[in-house]
Amino acid sequence: MGLLTHLLTLPLAPVRAVTWVAERVVEKAEEQYYDPAPIWRELSDLEQQLLAGQIGQEEFELREDELIDRLQEIAAFRNRTT
Repeated sequence: MGLLTHLLTLPLAPVRAVTWVAERVVEKAEEQYYDPAPIWRELSDLEQQLLAGQIGQEEFELREDELIDRLQEIAAFRNRTT
């Protein structure tokens, strides 16, 4: 049965290979998209800009809220996948 199954599904091998590659690409993309390190760096940079007077308190709070929302999205994703 194993040999017969292998022979009958041989024409599907390229499809399985493409599917495997696509899954690896998706995994890598998710890994990068859901990495919290760049968000933390951006929060740090944002605070430095506020302290240096390059941005105002309003802009800081708006961008900070966006970044915190993004961190929450990352945390939710990681909780779903574990």
